[in-house]
Amino acid sequence: MTLIDYPSKVAAIIFTVGCNFRCRFCHNAKLVLPDLFNRDELIDEQDILAFLKTRIGKLEAVVITGGEPTLQIDLKIFIKKVKNMGFLVKLDTNGTNPDMIKNLLDDKLIDYIAMDVKIDLEPGCYQRIVDNNVDIEDIKQSIDLIMNSNIDYEFRTTVAPGITKENIKNIVEYIKGSKKYYLQEFQDGDVLDNTCKKDKWLTRDELDVIANEIKHNFNDCQAR
Repeated sequence: MTLIDYPSKVAAIIFTVGCNFRCRFCHNAKLVLPDLFNRDELIDEQDILAFLKTRIGKLEAVVITGGEPTLQIDLKIFIKKVKNMGFLVKLDTNGTNPDMIKNLLDDKLIDYIAMDVKIDLEPGCYQRIVDNNVDIEDIKQSIDLIMNSNIDYEFRTTVAPGITKENIKNIVEYIKGSKKYYLQEFQDGDVLDNTCKKDKWLTRDELDVIANEIKHNFNDCQAR
């Protein structure tokens, strides 16, 4: 159960395994690197659905996160089963699969979507952060789909080591006018690559100042 992952809703949260990014600051290393994942921890889909059935009337929503959920080829089929139980569905994504996002939006299978915008929408910048090849046009297409959808949504940036105020301002230029934009504070804990901590990162106080400077571009903007 989660009280924070779906705004104003009591939800269950499901983590999918696998990601096409290798962000050094990621806190879910075992969901990203196959060698770290213990397959004994996998939960059978039927067990998940059976659990959710017992929570009808108690939980309002289901959050699907990762890893990167849109890598799962049967994601749409699974969400249909969840929706048929009457739950709202929130999807967390990195925006690399706009075709899947469009498919889910067109079929009204998601009620809320949260997309991570890692850094400036330039190929060199993005690849530096995600440590993998990425088609920046896919990221842009996903942003446009989400901003033009009729569901609730948010964009968010984890302000990790090496990401500057200038990077954030460049992101704002592309997503300004969107509903919500959140600056997420980097947590100095167990991450995918601890060497990232050699770089300076912005403090929570600094993020609060930046959020206040850019908030006029959004319906809601804050550091968290």
